[in-house]
Parts: sequence; structure tokens; C-alpha cells
Amino acid sequence: MRLFPSKLSLLSFFCALTLFAEEKDPNSEVAVVLTRSDSIPLEVQSSTDPYFEGYIQALVDMHYAEYQVVVIVKNRSVWLANLPNNKLIANSIISFVKDVPGVADVHELKEIPPESEELREKYVRRPQIPGIWFPQMTELFQPLIAAPRQISYTIGWRSGDRVCGNKCVDISLGDDFAIYRWLDVLWHGDLQVGIEAGIWSVFNMDPHPQLQSGTELVNTDFYVGVPITYARGKWSFRLRGYHISSHLGDEFLVNHPYFVERPYSSNPLKTRVNPSIEAIDFATSYQASEHIRVYGFPGVVVHSDETYPWKPLYVEYGTEIRFLGTKFYRQKLYGTVYIGLHWRNYQELDWNFDGTYRIGYEFSKLQGIGRKVRGYIEYHHGYSLEGQFQKLRTHYMQYNLSYGF
Repeated sequence: MRLFPSKLSLLSFFCALTLFAEEKDPNSEVAVVLTRSDSIPLEVQSSTDPYFEGYIQALVDMHYAEYQVVVIVKNRSVWLANLPNNKLIANSIISFVKDVPGVADVHELKEIPPESEELREKYVRRPQIPGIWFPQMTELFQPLIAAPRQISYTIGWRSGDRVCGNKCVDISLGDDFAIYRWLDVLWHGDLQVGIEAGIWSVFNMDPHPQLQSGTELVNTDFYVGVPITYARGKWSFRLRGYHISSHLGDEFLVNHPYFVERPYSSNPLKTRVNPSIEAIDFATSYQASEHIRVYGFPGVVVHSDETYPWKPLYVEYGTEIRFLGTKFYRQKLYGTVYIGLHWRNYQELDWNFDGTYRIGYEFSKLQGIGRKVRGYIEYHHGYSLEGQFQKLRTHYMQYNLSYGF
């Protein structure tokens, strides 16, 4: 006796269900295929312009609460007034509105036709707020996604690191806390001050000799910085002062009782060193298109601990490329493939090249901006990033999952 239906029978069964669904009353609430339109009530999609305008205005205010964008609807064409001067954020808002079913087209409202002059007083010349306390939705200076010391919440697997170990787990915890954002200042851009902090730790999963736990905390770096950021159009800038210091892990010291803390030094004495610096840098970023971004910045180490001195000058620069962007309407997510390239040249390291290269995929709720989940593969070739090992050459592969801006 056959207890289960054959594959052909199952196929016939599902085909019949599909035909049944298609033949049902068109007013039925059953949807065979879920689309973006299904999340918007029918009365909204067929409503008058003022009603439709109010609905879109509520959507924009919900997702972009930090900006007083004004929505105007005429014959299903949408006009957006008071878009932010930051081109990346403005494009994100325009793309968001374009995705609303029933919208014919979207325009940025800069000049109002003479026949609509009354709208100027109502919308464009409305009272403006000078700034925003604790903005949460967006960043003026987008993170450098390939920079190895970009703050985020990250966990990953590292292989082939000749300094920390062949099999390592890397972890980072950190975030940016925006304090205040001034709107439409200086050259009609936005200015923000905040504070950011983070830690980076590396665990050797296959130490020798073996610990009872089978793992070894090699190093932890601690970071705190104060970024002042400014954005206008396709340009954004960041002036940052920061402190970073490093500490060897206790399991590493237990496993290496005769370790000289400066392995590249000719001094055989076990003198403790303290890798700790304070530095200032100024970064410039240009969003060349929706898909390509380039950036670069010089920096100066204004102070380093005398036990681990650093020469003052350094430069960092890179590019980011995003492509194959996809909207997942059912999940209300936006995803895209990205490639990030980041290079460093430090005077202390004789200006030698140090490169970090990443390729991955990122998901976000809003196109272009907001917090994102990224999965990526990384190749690092140059110098170690870990504390007092920073002057030793290494290379490795990493496979990471991260969350942040």
C-alpha cells in the first residue's frame, strides 16, 4: 500500500490549489502572491490626493523622523520639499517614496510654479528647527566599511594569522552615540558632534601549550573618540580626536611565561610596554554615484607612550563599491553586494602599504542609510592591528558577521 502521494500527485494538488485561488472572487482577501501593494489598504491606493499625501507624509515621518521633509501630492505625482542637503540621505528618501504603490513619479521641490505660489508660504517657508538632540536614524559621515578599526558589533573567524595564531576568533563591540545635529548651517549643510567607543579582541583557538579551556585571549584594544562630522551634497567630512590603547590577555601571558613584550627589540629584559596613543585625523568622503564612494584622510599622532613610541604622521584612504541592489518587499529589506578597499601608510612603518579588502552582502531597512547587517570575507595583508604586535608583518583571511551603521 502506498502511504505517501507521489511527486506527480503533489504537483497536481498544488496546481489545483493555484487554479482554485485564481478562480475565487476577486474581492477575496486570499493573496496567492504577496506584493508591496498588499501592505497598503485599498482605500489608500484609490484615495484622493490629500488623503494619499497624508499617508505618504506619515510613512516618511516614521522612517526619517530626524528631517522635516514635506510631502505634496498632485495627480499622484509626489513633490518632496526640505530634503536634506546630504545627497545620500536625500536619495534614500526619494527611493523610499518611489516604492510606495500608486506613486506616479517623485520630484525634489526646489522652485514652485507661479500657479502654486501659495504652497511656498505653507510648506517651504515654515518655521525651521535649528537642530536635533540625539539623532538615531542616520549618520552624516558614513562608516568606512573596509577600515579594520571601524567601530561595529562583529564576530568572525580568522585563519592564517602568523602573529595571533592560525585559528582565531575576532570580536568587536562598539557604537557611535550622536549628541547633537545642527541643521542647515555654515554652507547649508548639517553638522553633528558625538562620541564613539569600542573594543577589539582576538582569541587564539588553538594555542600551544594548550590551556584547559582550549582558548587564549591574545590581545584587546580599547578605543574612544569624539567625531565632529559635516555633510553637504555628495561631500561629507569628519574631524576626529581619539585615544586607543592595548592590553595583552591573561591567558596569553600564562601560556608565554618567558615572552618578551617587545619581541622585535634587542633588549632581552622583560620590560612592560604600554601601546597607547592620542591622535587627530581629518577625513573627506565623496559619494561619486549611488554605487561608488571614495575617501581619504591624513592623521597625526599627537602623543604616544614613551615605552612604545610612534612617529607622528599617517594617511589612510580607500573606496567602496555597491552593486546588484535588491528590494525584498515581503521582508521590507534592502540588500546589496559591496566591495571595500582600505589602505594605510604610517611613518612609523616606513610608509609601507597595509591593505584590507572585503567583499560581502549587507541588509538594511532603508536604502543607502541606517543600521545594517553585513556578512563578508576579508583579506588583510600588511601589519598586525593588535596592540604591541602592530609593527610585525602578517596576512590572514577573515569570515565575519557585523552589525552597525
